[in-house]
Amino acid sequence: KSQTDMATSTVVPAANNRKVYTGTNRPRRGVHQIPDEILNDEEINNAIKLLPDNYNFEIHKTIWKVKQTKARRVALQFPEGLLLYACVIADIIERFTEADTVIMGDVTYGACCVDDFTAKALGADLMVHYGHSCLIPIDQTENIQMLYVFVDIKIDTVHFIETLKFNFDPGTRIALVSTIQFVAALQNAKQHLSPYFTVITPQSKPLSPGEILGCTSPKLTDSDVIVYLGDGRFHLESIMIHNPDLPAYRYDPYSKVFTREYYDIQRMHQARQAAITVASRAKTIGIILGTLGRQGSPKVLELGSGSMSKVIHRLGNCIS
Repeated sequence: KSQTDMATSTVVPAANNRKVYTGTNRPRRGVHQIPDEILNDEEINNAIKLLPDNYNFEIHKTIWKVKQTKARRVALQFPEGLLLYACVIADIIERFTEADTVIMGDVTYGACCVDDFTAKALGADLMVHYGHSCLIPIDQTENIQMLYVFVDIKIDTVHFIETLKFNFDPGTRIALVSTIQFVAALQNAKQHLSPYFTVITPQSKPLSPGEILGCTSPKLTDSDVIVYLGDGRFHLESIMIHNPDLPAYRYDPYSKVFTREYYDIQRMHQARQAAITVASRAKTIGIILGTLGRQGSPKVLELGSGSMSKVIHRLGNCIS
C-alpha cells in the first residue's frame, strides 16, 4: 500500500483470548492433491518449458491423473487453435507415465464435442479434453475416465482495465463475458474495475460466471453495455443475439484492439422467417440429428408431449 493508504487505514486489534485449533502433526494430503514428487520433478518442469508460459495446460495434474487411474492409453482432444501443441503434450505424457497417447484429429468446435465414444473405440481408458468447460458431466461419459483442462491463458490485464476506464463513463453498468480461457483474467479485471463501474459477470449454469458459449448466453436486464474479452466473434454473437438492444464491444487480448461490434438482427429474423415459411408448405420434413461428439439429443425426437416429432405429426406432415 502507499503511504497515503497506510495513513487512512484502520487497524483492528485481535481479541486477547482467541481459540487456537491444532491438528495432528501428520501431513494430510487430499485425494486429488498432486504429489510433491510430480510438482517438483525437475525433468517434468523443464519439459513444460517447451510450451508457452502464459498457457496453463495443467501438465502436472494430467500426469497425476494418468498415474492415479493407471491409464494405459490416453486420448487427447484439442480445439483447432491448440492442436499445434498436441505433439509436445503427448510426448510429455508418454515420457513421464506408462501410457501411450492418441491425438484425436476430428475438428472440435465446442464443449459439446467431447468425443468419448470414439476415444473408447480407440481403446483409451482416459480422455483429456482441452479448451472447454465441463458441459458434459464426467459421470455421463462412455465408461471412460475424463479430465477437462480449461487452458487458462494469462493476458495483459492492466491494458484491458485501462482500456475500459478510458472508453466508458464512471458508473456504467458493464457486463463482462468471455470464454473459459480468460475467465480468471475476467474475474481479476472485475475486482479492479468495480470502484469505477457497476461490473456484472452474468452466469448461465453450469457455466462459470462470465463464461459464454456459442450456444449458451444469458439474457441481461441490468447492464448498459456488453464487453467481450476474447478473439473472434462466434461466442460474442451468441450474447448479441440474445440481447439485441445492448451495445457490444470486443477486446482482443492478442492484438489489444478494442472494437464496437454489430450484428444484423433484422436480417437474421428475415432468414429464419423465410425458412419457417418454406417448412410450413412442405409435405415431408426430414430431421437431421447432429452426431459430432455429444451434440444432438435423441430425446428431442421421441414421440412425447411437446416434442418436435409430436408437433410435426400434429401438423399432418411425415418425418423422413
